[in-house]
Amino acid sequence: MRKVGIYSALLLAGLVASQWVPALVGGAADAVALWVRVFTMTGLAFIMIHVGFEFHIDKSNLRKYGWDYVVAFTAATFPWIFVTLYFVFVMLPANVWGGWDAWSESLLAGRFAAPTSAGVLFSMLAAAGLTATWLFRKARILAIFDDLDTVLLMIPLKMMMVGLAWQLGLVVLLLVGLLGVAYLYLHRVSMPVTWRWVLGYALGITLISELVYAGTKAFDPNVPIHIEVLLPAFALGCIARPRRSDAGGEPFDAKDPIAVEAALHRVLETPEERRASTYISGTFMVLVGLSMPVIFGGLSGPAVDPATVTAAQPDMSWGQIGLHVLAITVLSNLGKMFPAFCYRREAHWRERLAVAVGMWPRGEVGAGVLVVSLSYGIGGPVVTVAMLSLALNLILSGVFIMMVRGLLAGVPGDETPGADAPAAPGGRREQAA
Repeated sequence: MRKVGIYSALLLAGLVASQWVPALVGGAADAVALWVRVFTMTGLAFIMIHVGFEFHIDKSNLRKYGWDYVVAFTAATFPWIFVTLYFVFVMLPANVWGGWDAWSESLLAGRFAAPTSAGVLFSMLAAAGLTATWLFRKARILAIFDDLDTVLLMIPLKMMMVGLAWQLGLVVLLLVGLLGVAYLYLHRVSMPVTWRWVLGYALGITLISELVYAGTKAFDPNVPIHIEVLLPAFALGCIARPRRSDAGGEPFDAKDPIAVEAALHRVLETPEERRASTYISGTFMVLVGLSMPVIFGGLSGPAVDPATVTAAQPDMSWGQIGLHVLAITVLSNLGKMFPAFCYRREAHWRERLAVAVGMWPRGEVGAGVLVVSLSYGIGGPVVTVAMLSLALNLILSGVFIMMVRGLLAGVPGDETPGADAPAAPGGRREQAA
């Protein structure tokens, strides 16, 4: 668990630095924020490409993935509903409860609680030596669907703020197209898969995403096209198949999924690849912390519209804000607990509970939702509480993973790999995921 502790410390260091770096750099704050975002998204894309490398599905039994999507949908929706209801009925006055603005603003701000941070989750689970477990394979599917749901559900929320727009429909088509490509060409495209190439792919995906966003924002600043790197990076990892030269020169049957998986592991489990992945994941942790907007004194800038319901609310004492932060954090994590009641035929109750707890970490995607909220003029105590809750969840990510490991340690007849043990392919109930 030493690596989990290091990653947690890096997250915290980045979060602390995010609060004073803008003041330190002064007028260059926007440029620094842009580069932090680019490097953060590059790290996320790198991690998600690796997730795609190890993603395998049984095309003869697609129904079980439909149930996975339903479970992931609850994990993305219940926290959102719980937090939104809290914002409206606890933090806003009764005279605005029936107003459209109160609900639309709260729905958008509350969306921060929905997405599990796939990058943080996968990095932490790998650091804990849990990549060969049923939990990791199930969490991999659920977290990807969870973030996909977040992206899709942001589209109607944006429509509530700006109305119908063709750009939002185009985003849906692009997402569906990427999923189709990932399914049809699953591990069929031979390409270099060593870390230098993967880092290059990740940077390319990020730059394309940023250029599309900047170009469409210049065309229509109200509805720019922002394609999150998570799904394109995952899709690229899904279609990739290692070249024979990367896999140690050993021949393998490119049409055999098990042979392709074994070849990928021969590449990814080399000392150089594991070391590079560790360094990049550690850097990503710092960048996730740095990507958090300024909490103290940074939420009432010129973007906040005093005419919005949320921004018009009076300031609260820090004691009140602290209580709201705790309540929101508990509610948002309770909303992730539905997976604990599923998969009874596949896993022990401890494993199912561990999957639910593993979905608690939040990070860069939730921060992005709050940035979008600020861009629409939403502010006031609601956003302050949301930001602090996100920060608290981020700080506790290492604690959550230790809870997961503790739950797995009590599974009868199971042996959880040590924190420094290599992640071996296969494992107990390999095909159940």
